[in-house]
Amino acid sequence: MDSSYKYGDIELCYSIEGQGDTIILLHGWGCDRTIWAQTIPLLRDHYRVVSVDFAGFGRSQEPLSVWGVEEYTRSIEALVAHLGVERPSFVAHSFGGRVATLYASRNEVAKLVYADVAGVKPRRTWRYYYKVYSFKAMRYLLPLLIGKRKAQMLVEQRRAASGSSDYNSATPMMRAILSKCVNEDLCHLMSKVTAPVLLFWGDKDTATPIGDAHKMERLMPNAGLVVAEGAGHYAMLEQADLWRASLKSFLKID
Repeated sequence: MDSSYKYGDIELCYSIEGQGDTIILLHGWGCDRTIWAQTIPLLRDHYRVVSVDFAGFGRSQEPLSVWGVEEYTRSIEALVAHLGVERPSFVAHSFGGRVATLYASRNEVAKLVYADVAGVKPRRTWRYYYKVYSFKAMRYLLPLLIGKRKAQMLVEQRRAASGSSDYNSATPMMRAILSKCVNEDLCHLMSKVTAPVLLFWGDKDTATPIGDAHKMERLMPNAGLVVAEGAGHYAMLEQADLWRASLKSFLKID
């Protein structure tokens, strides 16, 4: 059943299938709730499955200001309260793991399943800082040297050549939100996540490397890791059989 919830000035869209204890599915950046199409049938005979489109993705409206992980988490907290849910479980991929981690650090949850999630701030090389600060200098100085119109064209060309696909395909507001969210390090909260956690990770993931999974396993008191060999950032799709078996074992479903 497709539904929507008015959160402040925007509509958040979600779907509900099945009955029982509630499990909430949180997608990654650049995706929407359709990424869980293969997972929902496994869960809906045992749970009430709530699959959410984050603000700015799928059918949910874009935020009207620059949100960070805090604002996204508050929107999910409000939806959970709206649905009358106590102690939900979460299944999260990539960016969804940031929200699930902040949520679980200050709310009671039953279980957490993390698939290649974000939350550990990546180590930056000097090349990264050179790229970032040279771009900022270019954006500031070029209008003074060649005029605003030509400068904007060159800046957009540079952005398209060096930015990530997620960044380049986003609207200006979502670009600003991505820049804010990707730099938030949640490691200081992970010791507060005391619920059982399944970490499911592709060992070839370059977006959130396997080292992030090992760090989360050390920091979270009740976490265990399953490695999907040969899989990348979408390990739950690339190693679907292992994903289903891991979910069944962790969630204790037939």
